Amino acid sequence: MKPAAFDFVRATSVADASRYLKEAGGTARLVAGGQSLGPMLNLRLARPTLLIDITGIAELSEVSETDDAIIIGACVTTANIEDGRLPGRGFEPLAAVAANIAYRAVRNRGTIGGSFCHADPAADWVTALCALGAECLIAGESGKRSLPAHEFIRGAYDNALAPNEVLAAIKIPRMSSRGRWGYHKVCRKAGEFAMAMAAVLHDSDRDVFRAVIGATHGKPILLADARVLQRADRSLDTSAIDRALESHGITNSLSRRQQLAALARAFAQARPQ
Repeated sequence: MKPAAFDFVRATSVADASRYLKEAGGTARLVAGGQSLGPMLNLRLARPTLLIDITGIAELSEVSETDDAIIIGACVTTANIEDGRLPGRGFEPLAAVAANIAYRAVRNRGTIGGSFCHADPAADWVTALCALGAECLIAGESGKRSLPAHEFIRGAYDNALAPNEVLAAIKIPRMSSRGRWGYHKVCRKAGEFAMAMAAVLHDSDRDVFRAVIGATHGKPILLADARVLQRADRSLDTSAIDRALESHGITNSLSRRQQLAALARAFAQARPQ
């Protein structure tokens, strides 16, 4: 199929993009890599009257570092993250997650911000960034604001951006030298969408022990204190996991077994040596 007719403009700044969004009155879409939006246009699942290209906005492709965090522009591609083009130490999980997203051709074009805004429950960045405790830096006509990644994702394909707002960057805390990261997804084959997914961050120096269950029917399941999923001997408490899954509407026995398997792998990877 071919997409329905639309107009196309190139924004030169975030303020420019915000203005175009406002003028379109909710009928415009931002486009960067287009790896999710392109198929939706072709299938006519999305029918915007205006596409706003934001890839020419320099600040959206910048990466900067502070003492305790990295700030990644929304238009930085997954391939650039996979190839380790990030400064400093403490961000190694990002390259590992990026390397297992779809296929290299998709990673070459797809952006971290575009994937996160698309809010596909099975998307790697959705689960990983929530587990890493990322913060979304948002800009719009009314100014700038920030929002925790888990609050930014409101549900399946639903984010917290106002009609004229743009996700400008994602701020990710630095993992300490003693921090441990676990990430696992269950797929039929490499590159396909995940049927189950889990991420665990255990960083005792920062008093962080967080688990996230992804590939759900809606927003990821965040367990801010993952100790509730472990018994005294540090083995996983399957009853506690079952209760967490059931409370979020995951009642299918196969789905629960797949999520449990993903979570067990992630916990094993994140266990301190």
